[in-house]
Amino acid sequence: MRTLDGRYELEQRIGVGGMSEVWRAHDTVLDRPVAVKVMSPGQDSSVERIRAEARSAARLVHPNVASVHDFGTCATPLGRRTPYLVMELAEGETLAAHLRAGPLDWRISVRVCAEVCAALAAAHAHGIVHRDVKPANVILTPAGAKVLDFGIATPAGATDPTPDGMVVGTPAYLAPEQLDRAPATPAADMYALGVLLYYCLTGRLPYDADSATQLFDSRRRRPPRPLPEIEGLPPEVAELCRSCLTDDPAQRPASLVAALVLAEAVDARVYVPMHLSRAPAPRHTVVSPWSDRAAAQVTEAAVAVDRTGQLAEH
Repeated sequence: MRTLDGRYELEQRIGVGGMSEVWRAHDTVLDRPVAVKVMSPGQDSSVERIRAEARSAARLVHPNVASVHDFGTCATPLGRRTPYLVMELAEGETLAAHLRAGPLDWRISVRVCAEVCAALAAAHAHGIVHRDVKPANVILTPAGAKVLDFGIATPAGATDPTPDGMVVGTPAYLAPEQLDRAPATPAADMYALGVLLYYCLTGRLPYDADSATQLFDSRRRRPPRPLPEIEGLPPEVAELCRSCLTDDPAQRPASLVAALVLAEAVDARVYVPMHLSRAPAPRHTVVSPWSDRAAAQVTEAAVAVDRTGQLAEH
């Protein structure tokens, strides 16, 4: 049995992609199961870049995010070093596996996407963009949906580091601006969320295409297919799906707002950040962490949207 850094025993390969493979492993130090993602040799696996991505993802602590525990490098058969990430092992089936049987009931679709959106809201509050939101990166666990694979996550607004001619992400879920290699923003994740919601509700993509080439051509020439009539689906959910799929990133909803709209539609509880991330302001006085204000902060935000589209906290 292969062991990484004398700690992580690789037990079973559970996933293989173009850039990495994922193993079910055992952490011999903490005696717990984990998932280990090993980058494939020959890929653009800059140790410093992957380490930076791991640090970003490790800052996310949220019930709908699969946590990152550790980072390291291991030797390849050719003697080179390649990075690996150690992550929470989320038990369950991927959303992609569930969708193979066809569309989900609209209530389940909306609940799952509300939880995915809550995870994105947490990431966006930390200035992180996922860049590969899709059914295969969502796992349905007994405790709810978990978003996997922040391995290609990037700081919001960062220039794409991949070589010219390559686009990071899954073609069907890429926002129009990503096709033009514009810097990644939270709005790109919201486009993917719109495709994900559409797929969950209908069992198909909002485009007609049989290949990646046809898909790119269709995306550039035609708008997304309108969401068909679905009995019982609240109109605000259909409108949210439509607005997520607009070409203009500025017209897409924020992840925090979308999470709350979707959750309210099915009377679900989601956990969203109380405040958007910002640089810490200088403090001139020492305040006890157990001040009245801190004690009053609740885990679940109560947020309303006024008529101007601005967020108002209560």
